[in-house]
Formats: sequence, C-alpha cells, structure tokens
Amino acid sequence: MTVSTLTQGVLAGERRALSKAITLIESTRDDHRAQAERILNALMPRTGGAVRLGLTGIPGVGKSTLIESFGLYLIEQGHRPAILAVDPSSPVTRGSILGDKTRMEMLSRDPRAFIRPSPSGGTLGGVARRTREAMLLCEAAGHDVVLIETVGVGQSETAVAGMVDLFVLLVAPGAGDELQGIKKGIVELADMVVVTKADGDLADAAKRAARDYANALHLIGRADDQGNVPVVTCSAATGIGIDKIWNGVSEQIAAAKIGGAFDIRRGRQAKAWMWDEITETLISDFKSDPKLSQSIGECEKLVEKGLMAPSVAVQKLVGIFKR
Repeated sequence: MTVSTLTQGVLAGERRALSKAITLIESTRDDHRAQAERILNALMPRTGGAVRLGLTGIPGVGKSTLIESFGLYLIEQGHRPAILAVDPSSPVTRGSILGDKTRMEMLSRDPRAFIRPSPSGGTLGGVARRTREAMLLCEAAGHDVVLIETVGVGQSETAVAGMVDLFVLLVAPGAGDELQGIKKGIVELADMVVVTKADGDLADAAKRAARDYANALHLIGRADDQGNVPVVTCSAATGIGIDKIWNGVSEQIAAAKIGGAFDIRRGRQAKAWMWDEITETLISDFKSDPKLSQSIGECEKLVEKGLMAPSVAVQKLVGIFKR
C-alpha cells in the first residue's frame, strides 16, 4: 500500500490498514519511519477525540479477561474500543509471546473493536516506545475509547499514566498482601482502583479489599488533595460492576473538561512526549555516529575493567560527538 492509500484506509476505519500503519510506526527502518511520519502528519487533525485509558495490575489479576468484558460492554453502549496490549520482551532473545489477542477471543472477532499486541522492546514503564503513535492512529480510525494494557505492575510501571486521560489500577481480592507488594507511586498515580474477581467465594474478600484501598488512598492524601479516587469492585466472569468502571471514567472525564484540567493534562503529556522523542533520537544518533564507533567500544572495555570512571568515559565520548 502507498502512504496515501494507507492513510485513506485508516480514516475509513479499515482494520487491515490500521494494522499496517502501526507496523510502519513500530519499524526501526529509516524508510519506514519516513513513511510513518507522513501518515501521522496527515492524520493528526483527526486525532484526540478518544477517551484514553491506561490499565495495569499484577500478573494474575485478570487484565485481559476484564478488558474483553469491558470492551464488549463498550460496544453494547455504541462505542468502538481499541486495545493496545503491551507484552514484555525477553532480555535474551528480544522476542515476545503477544498472546493477548488469543485471550480476548470474543472481542477480537467483533469488527467494531481493534486489538493490537506489541512488544515492549525493553522500554521501561510497561509500554512500547511507539504506543503513543499507535494510539493516535486508532483515534484517526474512529475508535473512541483507547485502552492501553501494560505488561504488569512494578516500580517503573507508571509511564502509561503520562499518556492517558485516566490511569486505572486493577487489583485482586487480598488487598493486605498487595498493598505490601505494590509501590506507593502506583497507587498515588491511579485515577481509579478496580478490584477484580468480585464473585462467588471471593465476593466478600473483594469488598474488604475495596475498603482497604479506599483507606490507603485517604492516608496518602489522594482523597483530600485531588478529589475522591473511585474504588469499584467487578467481575469479568459475571459482568457485574463493569458498568461502574465506565460510569466512573465518564464522570471523571466530564469533570476534568469542565474545570479545564483535561486540556492541561493532554498539553503537558504532548510536551513530555516531545522531550522523550528528543532523548531517544539523540541517543540513537549518538550510538550510530561513525566518529564514535571505535571510541565507544574502547571506553566500554575500560569501564568494565574498572580502569576508567563512567563519568570520565561520558565526557570523552560527548566531547568527540560534539566535534
């Protein structure tokens, strides 16, 4: 497909064209990057209209199962959800399983939904480097709710909060153990906490977990300084409580738009994105600079052997780079 044909296909909401466009933006080839930039520039006026949600949680919390149930609910309400599921890349082989689509079988078959698994590629924060661009393409294709599912939850699992309108933390019944294991920063950034698996024998435990998280949010100041952070319980298996998630999201988005916080947040995110791109581009140019090809290897060996301080190596290499 030509760039023009691909752009028109994305605007027409064609899933094949959208998939191809995302493949282009994820590519590291220079010619593909040039094509991707042309597509993004053409589509920018058609972006920004979707609700952007980030979802994270510990392994086993049921992220994919909940997202499928939530996505099907959104379709029933007349929405067109897009799910960008980020899978961890192996530090050894750099490969990823990319199995999220198979875990959302019903949702993946619905033409109104779009599911795209992408490898993290070693990017910290639970997201892939090109997640933001993929989100814009989904918006241009007419998807009005974009969900970003991160690789898991941990100390660095907060980058997604800087690219979405609402950051949703998923937790399972057994809040006492999880409150010990989850870093405070995650809870501080959460705009909503959802206790999953609130059915059967776990229903009462889910209620206790919700109370514990509500208390924790109050103790760290979220309830007083930034308004109440909703804590809801739900069951992806029965569908009970799924509507509470969307109602909570809608209420927060509406309130943010009235007060002007919505536009301020997106503006700050766009500026941060620009500086992230500057950092990534400079690092890439630095590593590929022919003047440094030999010096980088020499400095790395000296640093590894303890014969040169890393700070000294940096100053030497940057000095060569600036010449």
